Amino acid sequence: MSPEEIRRILEFYQDLGIKSVYRRGSQLVAAAPVEAEPEPSLSFDQLPPMPPRVSKPQPPAQRPAPPPFDDAPLTFDDLPPIPSKAGRVPPPPPPPNRPTLPQAPPRAAVAPTPIPLMAQPPKIDLIPLAPENDSLDQIRTDIGDCKRCRLCEGRNKIVFGSGNERSPLVFVGEGPGADEDASGLPFVGRAGQLLTQMIDGTASKEGLAITRADVFICNVVKCRPPENRAPQPDEMEICGQFLFRQLSAIKPKAICALGSTAAKAVLGTKEGVTKLRGNWHKWGDVPVMVTYHPSYLLRPYNQNAKREAWEDLKKVLHFVYD
Repeated sequence: MSPEEIRRILEFYQDLGIKSVYRRGSQLVAAAPVEAEPEPSLSFDQLPPMPPRVSKPQPPAQRPAPPPFDDAPLTFDDLPPIPSKAGRVPPPPPPPNRPTLPQAPPRAAVAPTPIPLMAQPPKIDLIPLAPENDSLDQIRTDIGDCKRCRLCEGRNKIVFGSGNERSPLVFVGEGPGADEDASGLPFVGRAGQLLTQMIDGTASKEGLAITRADVFICNVVKCRPPENRAPQPDEMEICGQFLFRQLSAIKPKAICALGSTAAKAVLGTKEGVTKLRGNWHKWGDVPVMVTYHPSYLLRPYNQNAKREAWEDLKKVLHFVYD
């Protein structure tokens, strides 16, 4: 038995838990678990060392030897001969001629259809807002029994304006109230009485010989709005053409706009009276002063506004009559 086989047997018994083996004759037998007289044991250290494993060298694969290389140049004579025509494969026959279809006649050139242009709208000659040689009498005639907006439904009288038609100063208010609708004259109620006091009293204190009768007073709308509400934008636009003609016909040196509605109509602004008052603005080339409406000054808690309105009025009167 070779040392290799003995080693494998010992490893096998060692895996089974047997630590010692005894030699009996020529065979190796595992020791019985019975107690016996100890005999000399063979330990693993006394076994001969295992020879190292040596892999057998494999012979290298033999490669076919390359053909001998010829450095001689290749000429046409060395090429194989071209086979004769008899050995060639004949080309396939051409396909049979297909019947030709008759060609369609050429299409005639079609002229492009012109796109019709949009019809030009008829020219409308607009009536100018301020006709030449316009006058207050002509404006009053053109207004007539006006029914151009809804304000005509509840009015009593059209309030055109009053005062000096050649005045260098024009006051513009908002619209007629109940007293004005009944009389046909602007600013005849409580607000009108306060406006008269403001003009006459300020002019007297400032040494200016003018009264209310020397100025012209009108409104943005000529008919009373229901319940004295503020005029609507469409109502202001319809009546605004007549206000424009009034101012153009009078050609004042200055305009005093009373309240926010008058300021919006004359200046075309959305700013309030508080921001606009006290400073000069322009309607075309005509200076415009914005101040509080007299009806606003009648309220008891507007004492500061009264002083500001008197200051604004002094600026206007001195600008026009100095």
